[in-house]
Amino acid sequence: MGRRLKYQVAVRALCEFTAKVGDLDLRFTPSPTAQEGMAGHAIVVARRGPGYVPELPLSGEHQGLLVRGRADGYDPEQNLLEEIKTHRGDISRIPANHRLLHWAQAKVYGWLLCAERGLPEINLAVVYFNVLTQHETAFHQSLSADELQAFFTLQCSRYIHWAQYEQAHRLRRDQSLLNLKFPHPEFRSGQRQLANAVYRAARDGHCLMAQATTGIGKTLGTLFPQLKAFAGQKLDRLFFLTAKTPGRRLALDALRTLCKQEALMPLRVLEHVARDKACEHPDKACHGDACPLAKGFYDRLPAARQAALEGQWLDHARVRSVALAHQVCPYYLSQELCRWADIVVCDYNYYFDMGGLLYGLTLLSEWRVTLLVDEAHNLIERARGMYTAELNQQRFEAVRSIAPRVMKAPLERISRHWRQLELEQKLAYQVYPMAPELFVMALQKAVSTLTDHLSEQPAGNATELLHFYLDAMLFCRLAEAFGPHSLFDISRDDNSGSTLCIRNIVPAPFLAPRFEDAHSCTLFSATLSPADYYADLLGLPEDTPWIDVESPFSAEQLQVQAISNLSTRYAHRDYSLQPIAALIARQYGEKPGNYLAFFSSYSYLQAAIDELRLAHPEIPVWQQSRQMGEAERQGFLDRFTTSSRGIGFAVLGGAFGEGIDLPGERLIGAFIATLGLPQINPVNEQVKLRMEAMFGDNKGYGYTYLYPGLQKVVQAAGRVIRTVQDQGVVYLIDDRFNQPAIRKLLPTWWKVDRFRLPLKPVHS
Repeated sequence: MGRRLKYQVAVRALCEFTAKVGDLDLRFTPSPTAQEGMAGHAIVVARRGPGYVPELPLSGEHQGLLVRGRADGYDPEQNLLEEIKTHRGDISRIPANHRLLHWAQAKVYGWLLCAERGLPEINLAVVYFNVLTQHETAFHQSLSADELQAFFTLQCSRYIHWAQYEQAHRLRRDQSLLNLKFPHPEFRSGQRQLANAVYRAARDGHCLMAQATTGIGKTLGTLFPQLKAFAGQKLDRLFFLTAKTPGRRLALDALRTLCKQEALMPLRVLEHVARDKACEHPDKACHGDACPLAKGFYDRLPAARQAALEGQWLDHARVRSVALAHQVCPYYLSQELCRWADIVVCDYNYYFDMGGLLYGLTLLSEWRVTLLVDEAHNLIERARGMYTAELNQQRFEAVRSIAPRVMKAPLERISRHWRQLELEQKLAYQVYPMAPELFVMALQKAVSTLTDHLSEQPAGNATELLHFYLDAMLFCRLAEAFGPHSLFDISRDDNSGSTLCIRNIVPAPFLAPRFEDAHSCTLFSATLSPADYYADLLGLPEDTPWIDVESPFSAEQLQVQAISNLSTRYAHRDYSLQPIAALIARQYGEKPGNYLAFFSSYSYLQAAIDELRLAHPEIPVWQQSRQMGEAERQGFLDRFTTSSRGIGFAVLGGAFGEGIDLPGERLIGAFIATLGLPQINPVNEQVKLRMEAMFGDNKGYGYTYLYPGLQKVVQAAGRVIRTVQDQGVVYLIDDRFNQPAIRKLLPTWWKVDRFRLPLKPVHS
């Protein structure tokens, strides 16, 4: 009986790991699309003789490592094995390290074929096919079987060492996770219920929606059971996906707590941050001629990768430290570590976006992954943005003025169709059944011409031209995928001209495959109801269970007062200012402390704070302003101390409405002077109509206005009670909070009392 094989690897993955050398080079040069690549291969194969064998499956073993793949083509008559690569533009611009990688693949396939057929030598060719000119350029080598075997053995030896290292890590990891204990003496109320449901979802391989109030310990209550399921479900990776930086920090804090159970827990935790936050030289281009951390990147990568993974804990600071010690780019080191980390904590877009890194790696590596989607109520709006494309006329005309000569005619064609659309449009905002076919065809032609230009002349192009290229490509892709889930609309503005938009309103068709390709997924939030709203818009499987986790808090902790005789509707706002200021002052006088006051807009906020300052100048106030930087936001929060007193004014749905933690005396109450409903405008009215068409007449208003609004209210109120010891008060300031349909959407553990304000009579 033959020796049992321990590892297996694809030829391409083997060579990328062992034979990639030289600089990191991210100069923008368009490469053939997947469709162009397949078409190019087919053209080359069709040119070969009748005995030519395309897509030849080959495999071989070295010391327990099974290497397998498909060679592009073999001509038995010439004893010629070909590796076919498609490209655009001048062949001399294919980087040397890419060519070495292509030859490595050809040599590995060459040895596998020699070993299979007993060939003493073989002719190898790397064939470059230009998809623009359809011209082939071939480079040849004739090598003996002994030479090829030596090369194959060297690559396998390098990989086997790493494969053994990886397998040993995985065995230690899985054993450690089997022994993992919950890090506290007991679960919080509701936390065990959440953990049990998450474990079952991971065990059975399905999705779960979990609504759990803030303060229950959701992060730890989801991470712990997911990790306990790793070994039993043979899971490869866990992606903890967040909407904002605070969620990432909470996840890392929970993972630190879990990892303290062992001196060096065999669990690789990677915090992957955005490129602009990781870049050390934002003034330099990403290639070896410009940036010192790109020069020789792949030569130094193996040592940097090894050093990083030996440390296990890979937060942003640690990755940066290792990267700079080895003189490699921190962001692209982090990208490489995504391939080897057990847990990646990062933003939603790395999995859910059209070109999401983690989703691409999952498919390429055939990983068995599980997802934790933090504050999942944010995913609808974030995903809508991922699958929306805009073209602005003013920016387009600016691009026309600087475009190279070859682009003049294609851009003029677009401009002509654009002007025709303007002539036909009667309203400032108008929705059309779909993007006009002639306009899209003109845009596709321009993209194709610009692709060819950038392939031939990748350097010296204006940033605006590249931005237009990327925007236009996305617009064309979304036009091809257009359906009831999106709107095509045109907005006209006297200052900036018109804006054409393919506006995604139901991300489900784009997200559904992402959920299907994960072994399991848990979406959790304090506001995840009604279940149908999230399931319909996100594209969750039909049988996805929804749970409302028991709250650890009691109604006695939070006094909720719903004002029954005051409206904050737009028409009534001026009248509401004096009563709101009086209510804030009365509550503050009865119980001085720190409060947050939420309003629907900056203008409403400013009017309210002016009223309070005028009537009660003795009360300390501070306010959120437009476009606050990170330091300014932190300064706002730093005003809430255990010994301070005053009112912080903020906009509902903004930076301070969720994701901030002000326990105990740091925050004892909130005033919410709005239902948070999105503005009634032409866009939202069109969204409402589309929701009714897709999900039923009874869901249009709720899906467009009511549910997104109440979600913000509950999130804001959730800032007040953070622990089982906290006490506080929330005022819901609008008579609509007393409607039964609204009350049903408020947390079940709240006891809401009606409250009448003493109002002055209205004088005509």
